[in-house]
Amino acid sequence: MTQKTVFNRKFGVIIGGSGLVGGALVYHFKKKWGYDILAPNSKKLSIREPGDIINYFQSYQPEFIINAAMVSLDSNPKLTFEANYIGSINLAKVAIALGIPYIFISSAAVLPSGENLKETDTLPLTADMSNYAKSKLMCELTLEHLRKTEGLDYTVVRLAIVYGKHDHKIQGLHRLLFAIVDQSMPALFTKKGVCHSYTSSKKIPYLIQHLLKNRDEFSGQIYHFADPIPVELSKIILTVRNYLMLKRPRKIFIPLPLALTGIKTMHYATKFLTKFGIEARLPQEIMFIENFYKSQTLSVQKLQDSSFTDPFRKLDVFNLIPDMIQYYVTRWEQLNLIPLINKCFFDPEKLSEDFLDTPQELLTAIHENEIKPFTQFNKFS
Repeated sequence: MTQKTVFNRKFGVIIGGSGLVGGALVYHFKKKWGYDILAPNSKKLSIREPGDIINYFQSYQPEFIINAAMVSLDSNPKLTFEANYIGSINLAKVAIALGIPYIFISSAAVLPSGENLKETDTLPLTADMSNYAKSKLMCELTLEHLRKTEGLDYTVVRLAIVYGKHDHKIQGLHRLLFAIVDQSMPALFTKKGVCHSYTSSKKIPYLIQHLLKNRDEFSGQIYHFADPIPVELSKIILTVRNYLMLKRPRKIFIPLPLALTGIKTMHYATKFLTKFGIEARLPQEIMFIENFYKSQTLSVQKLQDSSFTDPFRKLDVFNLIPDMIQYYVTRWEQLNLIPLINKCFFDPEKLSEDFLDTPQELLTAIHENEIKPFTQFNKFS
């Protein structure tokens, strides 16, 4: 495969385009970079159904496939196996048949706890793993098998905890944000010094585009993609709390045994409520509660040693917390998921507070260009 051929490719299929990662990919590839992109939902293309796959890819023959799909974390074993594993490998088989690259989005869930974990530091494949982690690891192993036996051109991108705007589901880091906004987190469900790696959804499309343009370098490889500097979980929680000017969660660290006891109690309570026809479910992320008490940081040295250059080196989760608060709180208010919150509480630059308390000083700062709150428009033709 020549470099020239890869650079000319403009037509691709993105699976999982409605999620946070997939949505960012669709936006950048289709609207920002002008690729001809299809992002079918499960009604148009079920990757679990061979007939759907045959019909779809006979009609559309893309030049690359990006798979960012995943089922809910608490899905049953059958659905997880069929969608996360069988479906993902079906797509790999399509890529082999068409002779095109296949980019598979994986997860740090396949890695153990620890610091500076490399791409080779995966967990052993055992029954003890969560269904989600098991399916992702099985995919990685099968993709390498297909590379050796059938010549699959693939790249696996392992993401850490993803953060960003435009996630229509309340999950992952945004579940944590919701718990703080909703005041349902009384204290810190973690341990002091516990750090994790985080991945910006904004950066992911730039990496994927680079991978597609440089297949000779990246084919058959697994890469960790995360911000270079890990972050302490408690600092994120307290930073969000401070932006919102809330009193909770308190800076008290809840021991893991106590947290597990509380979760067990809530589990029994939800089962009791269902007997009366009341729908009650615990957040999916509770299955990973022990991870809140163990550090997991990813080494990104392998990617840093490659030809890829991070276009937003200084961007990290702390930079985006104000924007995420503004976006998600507004969205949750509109959906009546949380009570209305005074907007000045989460104004990133505190301009609303200045407007409320010191309007003359604010006006002077604006007139003297010390603060620039306006959008600069070009001439309209």
